[in-house]
Amino acid sequence: MSKDNKTANPTVKAVASEATVTPDSITFALAQSHFLVGDISANVEKMRALALEAREQGADVIIFPELALLGYPPQDLLLRPSLSGRIKSALASLSDINDIVMIIGYPHVDHHGTFNSAAILHNGHQKGFYHKQYLPNYGVFDERRYFDKGRNQVLFDYKGITIGLLICEDLWEKNLIAELKQQGAELIVCLNASPFEVKKQETRKIMLAKRSRDHKLPIIYVNAVGGQDDLVFDGGSMAVQADGSVAHEAARFMNQLMFATLNVNNLTFNTQTKAPLTLSRESEIYQALVVGLRDYVNYSGFTGVIIGLSGGIDSALTLCIAVDALGADKVYAVMMPYEYTSKISLEDAQAQARRLNVSYTVCPIFDAVEGIRHTLAPLFNKSPADTTEENIQARARGVILMALSNKFGHLVLTTGNKSELAVGYSTLYGDMAGGFDVLKDVYKTQVYDLANYRNRLEDTPVIPERVITRPPSAELRAEQTDQDSLPDYDVLDGILTLYVDEDLGYKDIIDKGFDGDMVAKIITMVDNSEYKRRQAPIGTKVSQKAFGRERRYPLVNKWTLKG
Repeated sequence: MSKDNKTANPTVKAVASEATVTPDSITFALAQSHFLVGDISANVEKMRALALEAREQGADVIIFPELALLGYPPQDLLLRPSLSGRIKSALASLSDINDIVMIIGYPHVDHHGTFNSAAILHNGHQKGFYHKQYLPNYGVFDERRYFDKGRNQVLFDYKGITIGLLICEDLWEKNLIAELKQQGAELIVCLNASPFEVKKQETRKIMLAKRSRDHKLPIIYVNAVGGQDDLVFDGGSMAVQADGSVAHEAARFMNQLMFATLNVNNLTFNTQTKAPLTLSRESEIYQALVVGLRDYVNYSGFTGVIIGLSGGIDSALTLCIAVDALGADKVYAVMMPYEYTSKISLEDAQAQARRLNVSYTVCPIFDAVEGIRHTLAPLFNKSPADTTEENIQARARGVILMALSNKFGHLVLTTGNKSELAVGYSTLYGDMAGGFDVLKDVYKTQVYDLANYRNRLEDTPVIPERVITRPPSAELRAEQTDQDSLPDYDVLDGILTLYVDEDLGYKDIIDKGFDGDMVAKIITMVDNSEYKRRQAPIGTKVSQKAFGRERRYPLVNKWTLKG
């Protein structure tokens, strides 16, 4: 097999089997699994175990996700000088696995560059490789920073079937699959690390159906699963018939070794007897938040998490997600009341902590706040009270939570939502103090939807009903509600969705029916809060555009509102 990647779009063939008798069928194992970034040795051992299990169950070929050997996204680990040697050693260590073809996603490094690649391994030999040709450089993707563009179409023959290889973005570009079909491909195998966002699985199915129908080719689509920093990979691997119908679909958000058998004579897959449950919008978001928190905490080595439980809906939902992700024994809740904390908040926080069986402590902050105010009194020079005094309360709570984190090794979970983060309705070094924000990419209206969804899962609600029905408040002053500073959340989230997620401007948002003065106010608040967001903890991405790696604005700029 030629390794000359500089050649303009040649088609390269590899032979994975030299069987003289064509079988009636070929069984593929789709290894939808979590491969941890940087843990090459553990990833190799997982591949070994899955390959042996698949072989034991009669599989002829096992397919792993995109870059599974190193994990995705590896970011600047791809720039480490020892990468090439580690990858070569890892691939060589799999040479003792026989009688099953392994298709492995890995970073290929040679004198031509670094490539996002797929290796074909069989009976101790690498039969060929394919380099990804379309490198996404939008949203959360930054592949052109690290990878060189592949130029080869790769086909390989296995037991009488000609298989074409693609990697993730390659399949979204219609010309590559057309070229493979022209060169004789009878089946397409695509390795993926496709992050979750709402309705993404529906989009994948539509794309796969179109590609398979247009080219009359069956397609195997293997996706990664699990959390990595602020991303969650939701699985949903599929085997799709040439007519676009889904023959096999793996469960979402779960490790699964799924088997699909292809009839060699008519190139159709057998069909699964029971398809996975279709997830509602709320259920898929909730599962993504659970997986994102679970994997971040567990793989980062924290012994548990600690939450400031206020009696409000944001901390209530965060507590539910934490318990579902980690178990009640790893979740610690602290209620930190002050003079403006209502009796209802105290009662509801205690009720939820008891209902979920988590460790619960009440730690009043009156002395801490008064001590800080006393220290600052000479400096404030009898200035009238304003939001400064309110923020002292939030910062006292942040100090307590971080002290407990330092002492006992628990990760502090902040409880701010996307609506608050967008407009800066939060306190730096106060309620923003912590290591992970579970609701960072969840608008306030969605918080209510998710709270109601979680309560419907059990006969006895896990969130007290009045936490959901009472007006939201930070309780930093008497009779305070969020709507003292913000419009109704239905209006606010409508504007934010258009401005943040869909990138619409001032005039376009007004054309959608929103009041011009309100739009101007909200956009200004969003733009002026970038410096806060830059200092916020990470949180799981669930939307089309999350704050963080895919929305990057300069902190200092003179962009005008209506220009």
